[in-house]
Amino acid sequence: MLKKKNKSIKILILVTAYNVENFLESVLNRIPKSIEKYNTQILINDDASKDKTYKRALKLKKKKKYNINIAQNKKNLGYGGSQKAGYSYAIRNNFDYVVLLHGDGQYAPEKLPKLLNEIINKKYDAVFGSRMINKKDAIKGGMPFYKFIGNIILTKIQNFLLGTKLSEFHSGYRIYNVRSLKKIPFLLNSNSYNFDTEIIVQFKLANFKIKEIAIPTFYGKEISYLNGIEYASKILINTFSGSLHRFGFKYQKKFNLKKK
Repeated sequence: MLKKKNKSIKILILVTAYNVENFLESVLNRIPKSIEKYNTQILINDDASKDKTYKRALKLKKKKKYNINIAQNKKNLGYGGSQKAGYSYAIRNNFDYVVLLHGDGQYAPEKLPKLLNEIINKKYDAVFGSRMINKKDAIKGGMPFYKFIGNIILTKIQNFLLGTKLSEFHSGYRIYNVRSLKKIPFLLNSNSYNFDTEIIVQFKLANFKIKEIAIPTFYGKEISYLNGIEYASKILINTFSGSLHRFGFKYQKKFNLKKK
């Protein structure tokens, strides 16, 4: 359970939203009220959606008692680009922690108090929700078998290259300590889906602590814009490049990090 009420702790829940008009209300409804123990703001970042996501977000802002702010990108920034905008907002506005929550409901908002408890009370630099700690649950939750196998293989390769022991590199459910994000040149990362891998490499090279928490897997009617082959190629290249930088074989500015 979360500790007693503490309004001095500022939490930003970054809801990345692209064509999620049919999912957004459900996602917000599922966020536990216990987050009100903290000074919490929800930032819905509409990434130039082609549907009515922005209009739906405006209606939800009027209905909800949560502190909701809405940003609308004039052009599509991409999955990584949206995170850059959100994390920059968190830094500018002096938040302590920033939650990455997908607007399509693929990651369970109900687990948010547990993840927050870990990062606030145990001083981690990041806490990730992992679908692969309990692998059988990933299959039960509807993860396609090819994605399940691909997740395992890619994670094994990435762990080997970086010397890490993560159960999953590919979860999009994350909480970052903003103090740690300030030390990471995340603005140099990709605007695409491999952003998530690049930031893990950066955290590893900075010797930051990442904690994983088991979360349920849910695959529903959400639309995936991910090209699996392109994604796999990019994240392996990023991980290999990070490994080369780690051992002094190839310099890359985005991986030039001092350890804590």
